[in-house]
Amino acid sequence: MSAQQQITEQLAVALAPIHLEVANESHMHSVPPNSETHFRVVVVSEAFSGLRQVARHQKIYSLLAAQLEGPVHALALHTYAPGEWEARASVAPVSPDCLGGGKADAGGGS
Repeated sequence: MSAQQQITEQLAVALAPIHLEVANESHMHSVPPNSETHFRVVVVSEAFSGLRQVARHQKIYSLLAAQLEGPVHALALHTYAPGEWEARASVAPVSPDCLGGGKADAGGGS
């Protein structure tokens, strides 16, 4: 099972989201082709109601601890309670271009 599939499955089971997107954005970074190191995650769940962003992110980091110890280097997290998601017109921010070491840089990477 790919890292993307593992992340999707774990978040779906643990958070019962009404909306879940897990996108592999590794190609946007200085990593080898077909890497699974950088992901954008959008989660809308009632489990986030009443929680601050930090607590929401900590919850996800805890759920994905095994992936973060292994192949996953970075998560771009966008976490919303259902009302917040509706207020955003069901749209999450897009990820910016990677500004870390370019592929041409000798030791760079993000």
